[in-house]
Formats: sequence, structure tokens, C-alpha cells
Amino acid sequence: MTEFFQDFNLFGLSFLRITMSYEAAWALATICGILLIALPLMLAVAMIIYADRKIWAAIALRRGPNVVGPFGLLQSFADGLKVFLQETIIPTSANRGLFLIAPIITFTVALMAWAVIPFNSGAVLADINVGLLYILAISSLGVYGVILSGWASNSKYPFFSAMRASAQMISYEVSIGFILIGVVLFADSFNMNDIVKAQGGDGAALGLFQGFGFYPIMFPLAIMFLISALAETARAPFDLTEAESELVAGYQTEYSSMSFALFWLGEYANVLLMCTLNAVLFWGGWLPPIDWAPLYVVPGIVWLFAKILFFFFVFSWVKATVPRYRYDQLMRLGWKIFLPLSLFWVFLVSGYLMLTRYS
Repeated sequence: MTEFFQDFNLFGLSFLRITMSYEAAWALATICGILLIALPLMLAVAMIIYADRKIWAAIALRRGPNVVGPFGLLQSFADGLKVFLQETIIPTSANRGLFLIAPIITFTVALMAWAVIPFNSGAVLADINVGLLYILAISSLGVYGVILSGWASNSKYPFFSAMRASAQMISYEVSIGFILIGVVLFADSFNMNDIVKAQGGDGAALGLFQGFGFYPIMFPLAIMFLISALAETARAPFDLTEAESELVAGYQTEYSSMSFALFWLGEYANVLLMCTLNAVLFWGGWLPPIDWAPLYVVPGIVWLFAKILFFFFVFSWVKATVPRYRYDQLMRLGWKIFLPLSLFWVFLVSGYLMLTRYS
């Protein structure tokens, strides 16, 4: 895209030709790439909130949103307009600066991780060699928005919720880190593009199924990653940070108007990110599930979106059906089950690769 802007010729007319330096072209191309990701992502967040409510309603034999717009499709936009017009109320004893910056951190960090997500072969904003490490680092920053919002509110329930959320996110990030080591060992790369490509061609399971999750030795890691992703995003049954019977509305209790909306946007952007990581790291990303020539007629980005939507349906399905864990159960699962199991699986995958690929 940088080369395109260096010598830009509108409609092929010579008098509309624009040339610019490499630095200016790179800056303009980067801004355009960011907008191409951020704007559709915001629209997608609005739509998946609607889809989330529709799935919950269908499972509970209700109608769900069906008034605003055809089939209720504009409900999320109506909700957004409502919070936009509300007054921003800041508690008297709150730390004003941190109180306002916390939702901005949550929202911004949720968007930053998308910079290294490949939507198709080569279709990525920043194709860096350490893309997976970048995602781990960025996702770790999300805890700061949560803990700052709880502390700055100067209220005991948001503070308790922030403590819970930070402990929960850190606990499951440890397991996710070990799980991703298995993926890196199999793909032999930290680059997100290379990880997807390693799941196709010669890397396909049985030479046919494209995705690490189709390998029997990697399937347990895929399941652990899915469950850890639910905990990392504080979705049910791990939504202890917003347990209504104990913490009112969690760390968001004192927030209103657009500051509250930014938490929601950040939360659902993170949910979409985790659905995407499930698809990219374990189920072939933009590759069709089976290495069969007619399936390649479907564009890669369509396959990726189909997998993302499937995992989002699983997230909603779990939220609508599985009862909430107790906090001790949540921590036991993370530290006493997933952590030793994921660490054991690192040795298992390493041994398997030494016997098969590197022997």
C-alpha cells in the first residue's frame, strides 16, 4: 500500500497524479490500514452485541431485540445513541484523571492487538516476526484499565471487582502462555501469517485437515485455549467480576454515558479477538478446513469470518447455558488444573516433534 501512495494516480489522469516521499506514503498507508480495521471492527461490535442478545433469547425461548429497525438490527445503535446523550457522572471522591482514562485504556488496548491479525495471506497491518508475543504483551495491558477503574472509583464494590478481575486475568494468562508455546513449537514461528500457513499444505493433519486442532495431540490445547479465552475475557461462567449478587456491576458500577460504553466496546472487541485467535492459532485461519481444491474458490477472509462467528456462537451458547463458577472454583481450574496440564503438554508436544519431525 505504501508504493500505491508514493505514486498515486487518480482515475489514470496525468493532472491528478500525486507523488510523495516514502515516509509520507508509509504514514498515510498506515493510517488507512488502521481505519480499515478499526471502523469495520466497531460496526462488528455493534452487530455481535445484537447477535449475542438474539442467541440468549433463542436459547431461553424468547424473541430478543425486535423493535428498533428491521428484525431489531438497529438496537445496538439506539443503545449507543442513548449512552452518548447521557450525562457523564463522576463520583465526588473519585480520582478524576484515572477515572476518565481507565475506559480509554481498556478500549485502546482492545483495538491495538488487531494490528497483527492476518485476515488473508499477507492481509495484515503489521506483519512482524513476533506477532504472537505482541498479542500476549498487549492483552496483558488490559488489566490496567480494569484495576485503575476500580481503584479510581473510590468505592469498595468496584475495587473488589477490580482485584478479582486482575487476579483472574493474570491467572489464565499464565496457562495461555504455555498453551501458545505448543502452537509455536508446531508452527516453528511467532509470525501470525506463518502460523496459519504451517497449518496447511504439508502441515495439514493426515494431509487433509488444515488446522493444528485436528491433530489429536493439539486438540486438548485447543479446548484449554477456548476455556481460558472465556476466563480471560470474563465471560460466563467466569464473569465473577460482574457477579450481580455480590458486586452490583463490578468495576463499571460508578460509570455512565460514553465512559461506560467504552468498557462495553473494549469487552466485545476482546471477545472478537479471542474468537479470532481460536480460529487463527488452531483451526487454520483463512484456510478452508479441508485441503480440497473446490473449497479454495471461497475467499480466505470468508473462511476466517465463518470460523470467528462459530466461536462467537460458542461463547454466547456457554454464557446462556452454563451456571457461574464460584471464585475458588475459578482459581482452582486455572492454577491446579490448566497450569500443570498446559506445562505437561509443552513437554508432550516437544517430545512428539523430536520423535517425528526432527528425528
